[in-house]
Amino acid sequence: MTDFLCCRHCGRTFPVSAPGTRNRNHCPHCLWSVHLDNIPGDRAARCGGEMEPIAVALREDGEWMLIHRCKKCGVIHSNRVAGDDNAVALMQLAARPLANPPFPAIPI
Repeated sequence: MTDFLCCRHCGRTFPVSAPGTRNRNHCPHCLWSVHLDNIPGDRAARCGGEMEPIAVALREDGEWMLIHRCKKCGVIHSNRVAGDDNAVALMQLAARPLANPPFPAIPI
C-alpha cells in the first residue's frame, strides 16, 4: 500500500515515495515543497512555510536540482529532481531566466 500526500500549493495528491530520491520533498505536479528539513530527510525544521521553486541547477554529475525558497523565512534549499516530476514544469522553470533577461532585448 502506497501512502499519499496532498500538496498545500496545488491541492493534488502524490505518492510519498519517489523514483530517484530517498526523501520526497516536493510535489511532482507543481514542484512546490514545504519547509520541513534543516538537512535532507531530517524533518527537523520548525518553520513549515511553503517552499517556492525558484530555479534549477545542474550538479557536476549532470543531475538536475530544484532550488526552493521558503515564502515564510526565506531559507534556500536545493533538492534532487525526482523521476516522476512534471517535465514541462521543470523546463518552464529552467527557461524562466531566458524569458525575463536582466537586460533589454536587442534586435539582430
